[in-house]
Parts: sequence; structure tokens; C-alpha cells
Amino acid sequence: MFLAFTNVAGAQQFDIAFGYGTVTGTPASDVSAGHTPQSISGGGYPSFSGDFLFFKKYFGVGGQVAWRANQNTDIFFTPYRPILYDFNAVWAPPMGKHAQAELQAGIGGESLRFYTPFFTCSFTGCTNFQSSNHFLGHFGGGVRLYVTRSIFIRPEAHLYLVNNNFEFAGARVNRYAVSLGYSLKNQF
Repeated sequence: MFLAFTNVAGAQQFDIAFGYGTVTGTPASDVSAGHTPQSISGGGYPSFSGDFLFFKKYFGVGGQVAWRANQNTDIFFTPYRPILYDFNAVWAPPMGKHAQAELQAGIGGESLRFYTPFFTCSFTGCTNFQSSNHFLGHFGGGVRLYVTRSIFIRPEAHLYLVNNNFEFAGARVNRYAVSLGYSLKNQF
């Protein structure tokens, strides 16, 4: 049993990354029934991500969060900021010595923060926004291009299918980004 555990422990990988990108979504001209004729598209989206590969060297779990860097204004002149987060199953097979694919599928949420000109206070603190939260499904992929043994650059694309995303023209949100990351391979 000890030999089996050390074999599994030696095949672990932990990755963290910071990225920046943008999103696109259903155009306002293609609005779905019951949705607001506004697109979520545009703006800069910083992101943080991490994963832990522990099963058969290339399978594991991960998560990420991306948010709009600046507030946008909706068609009713209300400032808002989308935040997208997800938890995934990750498959990351190697593609030669200096590259590694990364495929993700999972679930998460979209939190839309609508900002108000006044603060609402409770026993936990004060905020100047109201949130509208939606469940989402997530599919994503990227290629880690290793600059050194541990540092990588990852171009990536993500598809979010947001449930009841009635504040925007449709359920589809695409995010495109480039991340700079660090891998801890077989160091546990």
C-alpha cells in the first residue's frame, strides 16, 4: 500500500495562473425571448486560476474566477460588473517537452453586481451593490507553452452557458484570455 501511495504522490502537479482577456456574448440584435436586448460583450477581464492534477498524472480538479475590470452601464443606465467563477474536472495531457494541453468541464456561477448610489448596511458590513446570481455550465481549453520548466504562457478559450441570464441577450458567454502561470510538477 505504501508503494502505491508513493507512486500516486509522485505524479502530482499543481498549477496557478493570472490572466487577462475579454468576453463576447449573444449580440443584442439576436435577443432571446424574455431577455434584455443587451450584450455582455467587451471590456477587460482579469482572471485567477488553479488546478491540482493527481489522478494518472493528467487528470484532476481546478477552478477559476474572472471579473470585468471596470464597471459597465446597462441599457437602463445602471452600472454593473459581471463575475464568472467555476469549478472543473481538468485533463492536461502533454504535447511534447514544452507544451501541455488543458481541457476543462464543470459548473459555476455568474454574479452580476448592480451598483447603487447608496450603501446598504447589515451586521456583516456595508455594500453599494445588489447581486443577481445565475448557475452556469463551463467548457474550456488552452495550451500551456512552457518558457521554463515551471513558467508557462497559456492562450485559452472558455464557453459559459448561463441559466436564466435574462439581464443579457442570451445564455452564451465566451471568454478569451492569455494567462501567465507557474507549475509545481512532482514536488509533493
